[in-house]
Amino acid sequence: MRKLVNWLPVTYTLHFTLPRAIVTTHQKYPAMGLDSLFHFLHPRFGVSRARVHRLMQKHDIHSIRRAAYKITTCSNHSYPIAPNLLQRNFNVPAPSTAWVGDITYIGTDEGWLYLAVVKDLFTKKIVGYAFSNHIDTHLTCTAMLMAIHRQTPAAGLIFHSDRGSQYACYAYRNLLLQHHVRQSMSRRGNPYENAVAEIFFNCLKCEFVHFQHFHTRLAAEVAIFRYIEAYYNAVRPHSGIGWMTPNTFEKMHSHPAA
Repeated sequence: MRKLVNWLPVTYTLHFTLPRAIVTTHQKYPAMGLDSLFHFLHPRFGVSRARVHRLMQKHDIHSIRRAAYKITTCSNHSYPIAPNLLQRNFNVPAPSTAWVGDITYIGTDEGWLYLAVVKDLFTKKIVGYAFSNHIDTHLTCTAMLMAIHRQTPAAGLIFHSDRGSQYACYAYRNLLLQHHVRQSMSRRGNPYENAVAEIFFNCLKCEFVHFQHFHTRLAAEVAIFRYIEAYYNAVRPHSGIGWMTPNTFEKMHSHPAA
């Protein structure tokens, strides 16, 4: 009788609670694939990847994504070009050792909304971002200032971007110098040099933006803010950090003040 009592909760979990959790998680985060769902649910249920896979097939659950599009910033300018300090070395030893940045756009009924982001290479966290009706230096400077105020990096941090004028201009270079940030830029015509920053835009577009219709720029801003803060940084598991979320991984490697 005791064995039967112990067996019942396990059976109920595997046959009722777990499938319900998989379905509700998929409904809430439809872009999550097998590995993301497995690592999201494993701490709670201790379930195997194979079982999650079988249940996904049973309930016809699969990741909903659409192909992304991207743009590059304009590199036809006369501003000085910073050296490539990163050299495609995306494996850094600690938070705020190296950041990467890029710009993209989102369509709305009012016109384009431009988004600039700053991403920490170690934690995979989006640490800074800014929105604007225009693709200009103010956009990139605002995103960087948010990241600096939020993370308070030590002197010597590397910031890597493409050669766009929004990053190469004197106002942006002076901002980095003022905060003791070392500037790094990709080689001309090499899309892989800043691939880590573009990965975020691929996720944003494929997992979210392509399934939305934004009537106003403000509506797009609010929705993308929620995607970044409430999902990408806080919920979405990342393979590059052991299938943890950026916020969790950052907390594990933070050093409290003495």
